[in-house]
Amino acid sequence: MSTETKVNEQDCDIDNGCGAIDLLIQPRDKDLGGFSVRRSLPTKERKMVGPWIFFDHMGPAEFAAGKGISVRPHPHINLATVTYLFEGEILHRDSLGSYQTITPGDINLMVAGRGITHSERERPEVTATAHRLHGLQLWLALPEADEEIAPAFYHYPGAGIPAASIDGVAVRVLMGSAYGYTSPVKTYAQTLYVEAELKAGQSLTLPNCAERAIYVAKGELQLKDTTVPEHAMVILHAAEGVVITANADSRIALIGGESMNKRYIEWNFISSRKERIEQAKQDWQAGRFAKVVGDEDEFIPYP
Repeated sequence: MSTETKVNEQDCDIDNGCGAIDLLIQPRDKDLGGFSVRRSLPTKERKMVGPWIFFDHMGPAEFAAGKGISVRPHPHINLATVTYLFEGEILHRDSLGSYQTITPGDINLMVAGRGITHSERERPEVTATAHRLHGLQLWLALPEADEEIAPAFYHYPGAGIPAASIDGVAVRVLMGSAYGYTSPVKTYAQTLYVEAELKAGQSLTLPNCAERAIYVAKGELQLKDTTVPEHAMVILHAAEGVVITANADSRIALIGGESMNKRYIEWNFISSRKERIEQAKQDWQAGRFAKVVGDEDEFIPYP
């Protein structure tokens, strides 16, 4: 999706009880015409967590019959998008000819590489009635050696994603390896993406990672003396044995991975090179990106 929402950052005072927390980020809600998006990454204080450079929480949104999400074709370079839904569905189309309905539990991985165009809409059968949409969309920065690879699209049905009970907590390993399980989702750098659903009072020891963060999609967490509210993201230290406890029934996303060199981001483009972003801007304005197959008539102009 397109980047438009700003966030507020709040520094967490480590000397006053934050413990494992390096930074607390409280996104600001942004209403996009009945569709709410909360953006946690990038922020002024923290641009990336491992290879993750963008984190949006979309919805939950309620749509009346005849309404729905309709993101016109737009481009990306040097990154991979990851779409994961809690409720509803999205129809993905791209310039490779991919046509894929994303449903809850699936992982949709679109690798932009040297350049791709895609749109995100909903099927007429969905928009014909009142419906809900709720989920996460993230961007991964590709390693510098892979930034200009050929674009690609991968779809992983939810049934193939590892699920386990860890100390009674329902966990899914969406990307990477954790708790003795490895996801089939393709990665280009060391990458971690885990979902967990904790009942009130349950605790979970987090897997170790060079860089990591937790987003509270629902509920409230406790990390030592720090309460992490719903819709907040916490950037964690690399300490081992970090334990989280749910103060209420909670759903969390844990993201992380290896440290990466600086990336530049402008609109829907990211790259390790400023001149590459400038080239992509010119290419989009000149119509040199390939069109989305089956969705050729519309596009989002460069702002």
